[in-house]
Amino acid sequence: MRFWLWLAASVKFLIPFSLLVSLGSRLSWRTVPPDGQLQWSMAIDNIARPFAVAVAAPHQSTSTAGDIIPPLLFTIWFCGSAAGVLFWLRCWSHTRAIRRSAIPLPLKLPIPAMSCPSGIEPGVFGIWRPVLLLPAGIADSLAPSQLDAIVAHELCHVRRHDNLTGALHLVVELLFWFHPLIWWIRARLLEERERACDEAVLQSGSEPRTYAEGILRICRLHVARPLVNVSGVTGSNLKERIEAIMANRIPSRVNVMTRLAMVVAGLAAVVLPITIGSLQAPRLSAQSVDAPRPNFEVASVKPCTVEPSPDGGGGRGGGNGSPSDPGLFRTPCVPVRRLIQTAYVQYESGQARPTSQLKDQPVEGGPDWIDTDRFVIDARPETPQARATMAGPMLQALLEERFKLKIHRETKKVPAYAMVVAKGGPKLQSTSEGGCTPWVPGTPPAIVPGQPLPCGYVDGDETGIRAVGVPVSSLCQIVSTRVHRIVIDQTGLNGLFDYHLEFNTPPPGLRAVDDPEGFAVATTELHKLGLELKSTTGDAEFVVIDHIERPTRN
Repeated sequence: MRFWLWLAASVKFLIPFSLLVSLGSRLSWRTVPPDGQLQWSMAIDNIARPFAVAVAAPHQSTSTAGDIIPPLLFTIWFCGSAAGVLFWLRCWSHTRAIRRSAIPLPLKLPIPAMSCPSGIEPGVFGIWRPVLLLPAGIADSLAPSQLDAIVAHELCHVRRHDNLTGALHLVVELLFWFHPLIWWIRARLLEERERACDEAVLQSGSEPRTYAEGILRICRLHVARPLVNVSGVTGSNLKERIEAIMANRIPSRVNVMTRLAMVVAGLAAVVLPITIGSLQAPRLSAQSVDAPRPNFEVASVKPCTVEPSPDGGGGRGGGNGSPSDPGLFRTPCVPVRRLIQTAYVQYESGQARPTSQLKDQPVEGGPDWIDTDRFVIDARPETPQARATMAGPMLQALLEERFKLKIHRETKKVPAYAMVVAKGGPKLQSTSEGGCTPWVPGTPPAIVPGQPLPCGYVDGDETGIRAVGVPVSSLCQIVSTRVHRIVIDQTGLNGLFDYHLEFNTPPPGLRAVDDPEGFAVATTELHKLGLELKSTTGDAEFVVIDHIERPTRN
């Protein structure tokens, strides 16, 4: 039982804790905890359409210690594993050569017995068709009773399938050779394996003194030629083994309760991380059933053909048209895809995601009409609510009820562009001290005549897009809408910047994968800022529409 517990500890390395946690995260969902930091961007949710996806950059454009260390560690690991594989292949080839040169012995055993000319120690070679290898002349070196005890020891290895379990631990050893716990577990496995076989030999009726003398004689004659890839007789701590054999202790039987406790402990090792993952998993709002979300008391969803002017309630972007009114939620004339983007990405958890951390996932799937048909939403909550709550959880509930919306999320490897600094250096204008008005997170900022614009201001019209006091990540989001690919920030530029781009966003229905014209326009504008785009790939999370219907009548 001790041996199997140590083997389970070894094999557990092949099933990382994080993998079981990830499995648990796919089995249960809960509401995403609110972000600790809030930021605001006046019109970024309209300008940054679904193509603006925040992804982890595979590498920075400039060489840093963070770029060098992972490849270096991988190289060290690979060299260590490769050296281990070569060592074991060499040992296996050597033992196989000995096996081919061996002569069959006429012993009545469950497995073939072979006599080897070289002075190796007795051992079992092979997993599926094991063979007992005995050194030539062993019958002359040992008394018959001693030889019987040694053979019984080797047959115990066969019954226990020790070569197979040893191979399992070998795989773990080659993959995690750098982990000291692996080598410690290896010693425990060898110790318990030999102890179990010693106890089995004594229980079969062998005299302890005869068995111990047989092991010592084998060590004197053949210890110089042990085989590292066979189950032999001289393994583990020899002194402790001889003392245990001579003591001839009768091993205690494992009762039912002890076995049950071991089974429960083994299951807990698997169930516990899965449970942790299920408790930590972000919930998909469109399939939420355990925690009720606030709903609008009354809501009107009407099709529209003409987008209202920015002064007509809501500005440019499918969000709350009256940010200062906690009793009213209104959207301009926007396509449904934009509504989904707002509800399930920007305000997913009921908090406005920071611009620098916005995971603006593309919304995929769905019929064509979610891009061509536009709708105006006017809704009122039963009690006053925060803007982010109405634009997030409450809008989610409305979309699920009126549009029968169902979604799931997927992570995919997609083509992308990396935004890097051009050869001439950056020409972005840093926001000067006092160049924008700071605002208190959680409160709607206001444009005050005579004062600088609020930090994070982004707006666009027919002349282009203007930004004040925004990070480079905001620029990546805007450019991605023009080139129709995700854009990864690899500039290494920190701080806040002001800029003006002489292009506007494409029509909402345009969702081409590649847009040469848009790429050319974006490249020209970025060149003015001392920046450029390079092709790359990245992992992006997508909101995928499983089902949606045109809204029910009011």
